Amino acid sequence: MTPVNPQPLDRTSTPQFTGPAQHPARTLSEPVRVRVLRAVYGDPRAAAEAAGRLTARQAAGIDPLPTEPAELAPEFLHAHRAEIRALPDDTRLLLLLAAADQYPVATHAFLRAVTAARLDTRPLEAAEAAGVAHAGARGVVFRDAWTRIAAYETGSPADRRDVHRLLARVLHGAGETPRRSWHRGAGALGPSGRLAAELGDAARTAEQSGRLTLARALAERAAQLCPDPPEQTLLLARAADHAWQSGDSDRARHLTTADPALTGVLALRAGNATDAFDALLGEAGREQGGRATHLLARATEAAIYTGDLRRLKEAARVAGRLGVEVPGTLGGLVAAFEGRYVDARTLLEAAAGRCGPGGDPTLLIHAGIAALLLGDHTRAAGATLRAADSARARGTTVAVAQAMEFRAYADFWTGRPRAGEAAATDALWQAHTTGQDNGACHLQAALAMFAALTGDAEVCRERAATARSYALAHGLGLPAALAQWALACLDLGTGRFAAAAARLRALAGFGPGHGHRAVRHLATPHYVEAAARTGDTRVARVAHADYHHWASTVGSADDLALSARCRALLAPGAEAVEHYRSALVLHGRGTRDFERARTELLFGGALRRLRRRTEARDRLHSALEAFESFGAPHCAAQARAELRALGAPADPAPSDPDDPTARLTAQQLLVARMAAEGATNREIAARLALSPRTIDHHLRGVFTRLGIRSRIELVRLLAEKDPV
Repeated sequence: MTPVNPQPLDRTSTPQFTGPAQHPARTLSEPVRVRVLRAVYGDPRAAAEAAGRLTARQAAGIDPLPTEPAELAPEFLHAHRAEIRALPDDTRLLLLLAAADQYPVATHAFLRAVTAARLDTRPLEAAEAAGVAHAGARGVVFRDAWTRIAAYETGSPADRRDVHRLLARVLHGAGETPRRSWHRGAGALGPSGRLAAELGDAARTAEQSGRLTLARALAERAAQLCPDPPEQTLLLARAADHAWQSGDSDRARHLTTADPALTGVLALRAGNATDAFDALLGEAGREQGGRATHLLARATEAAIYTGDLRRLKEAARVAGRLGVEVPGTLGGLVAAFEGRYVDARTLLEAAAGRCGPGGDPTLLIHAGIAALLLGDHTRAAGATLRAADSARARGTTVAVAQAMEFRAYADFWTGRPRAGEAAATDALWQAHTTGQDNGACHLQAALAMFAALTGDAEVCRERAATARSYALAHGLGLPAALAQWALACLDLGTGRFAAAAARLRALAGFGPGHGHRAVRHLATPHYVEAAARTGDTRVARVAHADYHHWASTVGSADDLALSARCRALLAPGAEAVEHYRSALVLHGRGTRDFERARTELLFGGALRRLRRRTEARDRLHSALEAFESFGAPHCAAQARAELRALGAPADPAPSDPDDPTARLTAQQLLVARMAAEGATNREIAARLALSPRTIDHHLRGVFTRLGIRSRIELVRLLAEKDPV
């Protein structure tokens, strides 16, 4: 039988949770609002009640949300129970059996149980007449998740134990042992060491097959039945870890007091990164072997988030003392920050080499980070995608959003703003859903960078402000620096060179928790461009020398191309031409197509000033075409300005003159399509994690660019472009 799973969350709509007068609506942050909606199975009425019942600390995201339906929305559940109680006894018994087969663990044994007990299924007709449930080809289909829960909780404790024992008797097929153990445990009268051991073994079996939600339920039930307090503590710790890995952060936080290591992981993903590092490194120092290596990898991630070189060195010393293999990113970052670039390259290459199919998601994420630092964006994209795939296969939902955090860098650097923005927006939702607020902050900064790339100034500033505010409060130097870089890129793309130079110059002075040396280094080509445009090149020359040293050591074609472009920007007059030509040759071997277009724009401007009109025109038209294809109108405007100064046509015919949406930015097109599908401004804002005011601004821009006045015209225009 197919269980009725929680209703999938509609990512285009987030209810405002305005409930009854006795449960006044609270103003919830986006992460809490998403988690509430998930906890109530997507039902907006239950969400309204749940939001009104949260404490101030829960509404602020400080304390975990309730995890039981009766705690979340008792009045809503009471109404459903009343419907069930109004049904005949035989009908309620069948519904109880079906619900026990589906909630809280799906076991697919209802039809076998009915046959084994010789039950008459005709009483289900009363449930169908009441609109509560109906009989399907593979069993009972409930109207919704809350009706299923009510059918289960309406049964007496004795009846529940009886149906669980019946289901356990019929679950004897291959691979059904964990589910049989679950029902045996659910049918127990009280503590039992034998049953607790059986459930613990079943939890390990479920874990090994990637069924972490089932493993969590089994371990938690084993703890409830276990008469031995120390063993009970270990079982609760396992249950908490399974809950966290499967994406149920609130349940993990309720259970996690027994596991200091998990407490550190939770702080890493939703607390202060410095505190997380201290907790994880302290716990790693008390472990050995694979567990110590795992904890060191997590501590490394915490240090990467903070941008604290001192803590990276401390982690490396602990690894040496324990004699365990450290993540290559740890040693590579320490060596790079100390200027030992050859050592850094060797260590990062070793880490990046662990990016084959399958494998541990954590190692694959570290492989992706290492590849990014080496400038190998193709390998970075592959490693992060494999990390996400491996996490899904293992049931470790929590790692999917983390992998996509670093995939966003590859999308940005290879000039894929539309694909990158879509992937990062989806990952942002996953981060909110799984309680990973620090990861959500990092993704907000990445989305600010995509908005800078496509020239959406208001979105860029809003996302950057959101990211920086959260990052500075939680010691997250990486997203804080990335958001600052995004603002500088926006300034650079719109010709505010002095502002861009000031932002990037300040970035170099930020300490741990406020800035990041890796981001400062990666932003060097943009700083050199801004500084060269303002004539203040003294510091830029020093920064370029260090950047060229790294590029030459790792041999990345993309980094060498950007280094050549920096040299061209810093060279006088005609001397720059050959450096630009070298940069374009190197770009041809790399993957950073957007930066290639910027190099052509800068080269075209230099050629114009040298009065080499024909080559300048060709370069500028090539840059303009690339910027148009990337959906970067602000950069395209710079190319048009150069062409007008050259006296050449600034607006060649578009590749598809019949496509009116070609005039929209990537963000405008996304908003337009959602609006045409009927989403309100508030619903679109919830989906994209932006303010309704920003969405209103975008729609005004859409209407202006398309020459229309209403949503009706927008629907008609997009329907003509994309007929069904």
